[in-house]
Amino acid sequence: METSVKSKKVGSDLTVGPILQTLLLFAIPIVLTNLIQQAYSLIDLIVIKEYVGNIGTVGVNTGGEIADLVMPIASGFSMAGQIYIAQLVGAGEKTKAKRAIGTLLSFCLGLSAILGVAAILFCDPILAWLKCPFEALGQARAYMIITAIGYPFIFGYNSVCGVLRGMGESKKPLYYILVAASTNIILDVILVAFFRLEAAGTAIATVVSQFASFAAAFYSLWKNKEHFGFEISLSYFRIDFAILSVLVKLGIPQVFRSLCVRFGMIWVNKSANAYGMVVSATNSVGNKLQKFLEVFISGVDTASASMIGQCLGAKDIERSRKTTLYTFASAFTAAILISILCVTIPKPIFSLFSKDPEVIDLGAVYLKIFVLHFLISAITGSFQAMVTGCGFVEMGFILGLLDGLICKIGFSYFFANILGMGYEGLWIGVATSRLPNAIITVLYFLSGKWKTRKLLTE
Repeated sequence: METSVKSKKVGSDLTVGPILQTLLLFAIPIVLTNLIQQAYSLIDLIVIKEYVGNIGTVGVNTGGEIADLVMPIASGFSMAGQIYIAQLVGAGEKTKAKRAIGTLLSFCLGLSAILGVAAILFCDPILAWLKCPFEALGQARAYMIITAIGYPFIFGYNSVCGVLRGMGESKKPLYYILVAASTNIILDVILVAFFRLEAAGTAIATVVSQFASFAAAFYSLWKNKEHFGFEISLSYFRIDFAILSVLVKLGIPQVFRSLCVRFGMIWVNKSANAYGMVVSATNSVGNKLQKFLEVFISGVDTASASMIGQCLGAKDIERSRKTTLYTFASAFTAAILISILCVTIPKPIFSLFSKDPEVIDLGAVYLKIFVLHFLISAITGSFQAMVTGCGFVEMGFILGLLDGLICKIGFSYFFANILGMGYEGLWIGVATSRLPNAIITVLYFLSGKWKTRKLLTE
């Protein structure tokens, strides 16, 4: 019987061992990390709503818009580092992996500093463009400026996590996010509920928690420096421009896709708001539920991309193929189970987030429509992991454009306005918007062209 062999280095060798077992053991900590991130991201708004009221809520929401745009940039380049390092580890390129780690950290920290300074300098024009209500302007300004100081910690944390996952380590990022979550909860209560610092208190709690998670991640690098060849010196952090070009080429499609999806959802949410409070509330709760219910699917897909990257780096084509199929089987099984819940008990699920009978009734309709989204996303994410793992940059751009803008907005507009289906048409459009991506990625996998594709390591 084949057994999983642990590398002596930090992380696991994802190129050996039972495929499904290795995939799921690597994916579960990623799933838990994503769950905790979603849970503690809501804490700020809950505390502000309880102790400050609507003005504070609007201030945090508006002031946090730019931070919400910065996060996909950090995670996009983190994913780029994860895939590149996974291929280098699989290929046994130790020296190049060391240079890639130093380059990734330096680039991300430098980029975060530029974005942070820009957010502070252009705070007022940005808030004016976002049409922040005058009453909430002070709260929004304080929140935006303070959270901008924390951008380097966001980028630093994501970069280290990308390095670790590329090396087959998914448990440590879970520990770091637990540090951030506990710090955030404690400081939220102290600064907002006790000291009454309002939105500024929430922002301080957020930045300190981000610093705590980054500090824990950075300490892990230092503690295991012999495995990374890590050292605090200018030579280690010197940017290798050949490696940087690979990271940028791989990272930009990831960032582009995330920003396109966010822009597309802003358009959908804005359109839903036009149908009144009940539809708007249903859409808001539905968005949160959708992300929550798809955490397992997205976590397995992220794990799969790293595993495929290592296997392709090691030239193990058959294991890469089987990893994709096992990913699909796992994600689709989860999607079926989620769909059964949404069809059989939609009202109890929605009632966890709303007490309004009209919202709960409409929520049942929403969840039944989004069964399509869960099933299609399971297909798309599973086979897109192969596209990401092999570093197919050009297709990444196409998939991002289709997923975020063309299909999400186009399909929603078609069903809602052309066919006259109203808000249900909006939701059907979003639910089916990933279908073209599913078709493209499945056809790419079946074509076998990924087998002969030049790797990032080459």
